[in-house]
Amino acid sequence: MDAEGFLPDARFVASPNFDARPAGCTIDLIVIHAISLPPECFGGPGVEQLFTNCLDPLAHPYYAGIHHLRVSSHFLIRRDGCIEQFVPTIQRAWHAGVSSWGGRERCNDFSIGIELEGCDTQPFDAAQYPALAELIRAIVRRHPISDIAGHCDIAPGRKTDPGPFFDWPLLATLLR
Repeated sequence: MDAEGFLPDARFVASPNFDARPAGCTIDLIVIHAISLPPECFGGPGVEQLFTNCLDPLAHPYYAGIHHLRVSSHFLIRRDGCIEQFVPTIQRAWHAGVSSWGGRERCNDFSIGIELEGCDTQPFDAAQYPALAELIRAIVRRHPISDIAGHCDIAPGRKTDPGPFFDWPLLATLLR
């Protein structure tokens, strides 16, 4: 990861959905998410289009209700393990929404969001876990990360991702 917060090996797709972090904010949390667009469909352009404000509301019935959202994440890990970056880590991506962790509100201020192409009803692909572990190691070299949480942990009752199929023990093993 370079000084500006870009991962050199990632495909960079610029999202306009970010802003500056608060002055003096320490980036110490990684939030793991799951996303698929359309829901439970993988490999298409929907996620990238959502994060770049280009989602066509007529392309799928589900999109009509979400195309107006202005959201992003720092990274997306596709099913094959390929990593896309949308926002430099030194900037605040709009991934967490209303959230809190460790007694602090507004997790976007102090976290890095990693989306896994996936959903709550299917296992993640095996290629995603080593890519996630490698990405986390790169982030930890650049930022003083002290916690890794699921979106469900920072927004309980509102979010369920990464869901019951995410293998937290496997991730812990890969990070050792």
